[in-house]
Amino acid sequence: MTTAQPTWRFFRAGGFDQVRLETAAELLALPELDQKLWVALSCPVKGIEFDARTLALVDTDGDGQVRAPELIAALQWAAARLKSPDVLVHQLAGVPLQAIRDDDEVGQRIAAAAQDVLADAGSADGLVTVDAASAAQARFAQRALAAWEAAGAQAQTLGAATQAAHAALVAVADKVDDWFVRSRMVAFDARAGAALNASTEALAALGTATLSPGSDTIAALPLAQVTADAVLPLVDGVNPAWAQRLAALRADVALPVLGERTALTESDWSALKTALAPYAAWLASQPDPTAQGEGVRDLEQLARYVRDLQSLANNFVAFRDFYTRQGPATFQVGTLYLDGRSCDLCVAVNDAARHAALATLARICLVYVECVRATEKMTVAAAFTAGDSDQLMVGRNGVFYDRQGRDWSATVTKIVEHPISLRQAFWSPYKRLSRMLGEQFQKFAASKSAAADGQLASAAAQVSARATSSVKPASAPVAAFDVAKFAGIFAAIGLAIGAIGTLLASLVSGLIALKWWQLPLALAGLMLVISAPAVLLAWFKLRSRTLGPLLDANGWAINARARINIPFGTALTQTAQLPPNAQRSLVDPYAEKKKPWWLLALALAACLGLAWKLGWF
Repeated sequence: MTTAQPTWRFFRAGGFDQVRLETAAELLALPELDQKLWVALSCPVKGIEFDARTLALVDTDGDGQVRAPELIAALQWAAARLKSPDVLVHQLAGVPLQAIRDDDEVGQRIAAAAQDVLADAGSADGLVTVDAASAAQARFAQRALAAWEAAGAQAQTLGAATQAAHAALVAVADKVDDWFVRSRMVAFDARAGAALNASTEALAALGTATLSPGSDTIAALPLAQVTADAVLPLVDGVNPAWAQRLAALRADVALPVLGERTALTESDWSALKTALAPYAAWLASQPDPTAQGEGVRDLEQLARYVRDLQSLANNFVAFRDFYTRQGPATFQVGTLYLDGRSCDLCVAVNDAARHAALATLARICLVYVECVRATEKMTVAAAFTAGDSDQLMVGRNGVFYDRQGRDWSATVTKIVEHPISLRQAFWSPYKRLSRMLGEQFQKFAASKSAAADGQLASAAAQVSARATSSVKPASAPVAAFDVAKFAGIFAAIGLAIGAIGTLLASLVSGLIALKWWQLPLALAGLMLVISAPAVLLAWFKLRSRTLGPLLDANGWAINARARINIPFGTALTQTAQLPPNAQRSLVDPYAEKKKPWWLLALALAACLGLAWKLGWF
């Protein structure tokens, strides 16, 4: 009998098809969906905005990555523990008690734990929230610790002195056991005495060294001279490195258990260990604070899965939240405000240099900012997809708001340049020309200013020299005027001016010859010729923007060509806009006075046109 294949539903976004995961049947059918249709096949458990505890539970192998088989296994486990899997898509804050399947041993433990949680919380709605299930672990640990501490009173055979006695015993236990084993070997064969005691060579080596009681070399020697009678001295003839610890053993353990002793037999040593064995066993039974009672861990896991698995699948198998703009996706860690814009596509970065090496393939203009809040620091990469990059520069400051609403000081540390918008590309040739002309004029003015300053300083020096010297200095020989040189310079200047004038005259005369309604079309065509190459190149680059490399650089395994086209990219960056119905005054009392430069340009154009008509050029 063959199982009917589910009827999958897809929606188109980002230039590719994404599966809809709105019903429990669709979630549970994910094993049958070809993984080539999944948007992602792996995502990191850190650096994304999702419940870290839930991701840790899904990440069963603990390698820091949630992969497709682990997500499928989590969905199957949750469905097996629920009476109806439809609960998985109800967007609840936890799991209802009546939804827990209790017809097997595991289910009965989960249901019993849920009943305890509801009784402790005094809840009447029957919903075990994630917070309540997580708190159950803390209560379980507290109860286990209290029971363990109560049992400890019976284990303290020496009363308040038991802890110190146990510490003294543990400090020498291995060494004392070793000494008694050596003694039994000597009793077995007298020839073992020479081998098991300190050798002559070892003692000779100590004679040439600077000794101290705590020396490791001395501590490695036996506690005392090994003999067949197996009586361990505690006072005289003991290894200096162990003398203090043996004295503690005698005072804290041997004295209260056996009475006054200066030496121990092997039976005495066994009696000491037996006396403190209950306390040692009690210490070994100390409960692990992270250990969970029967059903408690499964209850927490089920509550988290009911709340989170559908959301995780829709940010893993599909990028529904990102492309439908229903809310921020898991990889969007906040919003950056900088240069009059807010950037919604912000991802966490561990290493900006390594991240940028791969993320540049996304063809997105990225600004890396270091965010600081008190003692916390993090690096974020923000995508600028609207406006221009004229004022984006390293060192500028902004504000970053994380998903919890906390504000961070943000400083630009690195910029990955890529086209931002078609508007920026259209005006870029004119901005470059304006910038180039401005730089050339500044260089020309600076050189003339330097030359004038040099001449002024030279003249001042000559005047000062004449005023302070009684002897009239001989006049410096005057260089001969090079007529040919200056004639060549003037000729070159004349040719340049003539060429520029000819070009301008041709342009102006051509414009003057046009009819009034042709003039705007001609200007528009001229601007189109200048801007078209830059706009066309930017259009191709903006169409090739993709989300994949940006996330792959953070540890994701993106399985689709998740494009960011021009309209969608524009929605990811908001520019400053006045509020609706805002009142605006255009009167600026400090505005610079405008000069009629257009009149001068018009007069110059008219003169050039007249000169052309008269044949002066």
